[in-house]
Amino acid sequence: MARNPARPLSPHLTIWRWGPHMLVSILHRATGTALALGGGILFIWWLTALAGGEASYARFIDLMTSDATGRLNLIPGLVLFGLTWSFFQHMSTGIRHLLLDTGAGYELKINKMGAVATLVVSTTLTVLVWGAILMRGH
Repeated sequence: MARNPARPLSPHLTIWRWGPHMLVSILHRATGTALALGGGILFIWWLTALAGGEASYARFIDLMTSDATGRLNLIPGLVLFGLTWSFFQHMSTGIRHLLLDTGAGYELKINKMGAVATLVVSTTLTVLVWGAILMRGH
């Protein structure tokens, strides 16, 4: 079947100028996936350790919380920090979408400000939560 050259092509990503609203849309999907997979695996691991008895649970807690010097383990710490940020980003974007569903916030400037606000709020809440967690240990 031949294409009609008078008919316009559908828009695609190469013709759109990237903005925060596009980034937040993609991040919403990515954070949802990270929470479902990463959070699910971590939750199942935690439940398995809990069901395995006191020694198994103690090993899990030691691995996820601190090393021999009492500092947070790097890899588990990054995973937990990432899941925390993913949670707050996904929640913030979900609230933004809830507001958009009411018909508010579709003006370009307000839409971009709302998208940037989700990034600022999620990062701020993540830093506050982890600041409280890390300061509690000292």
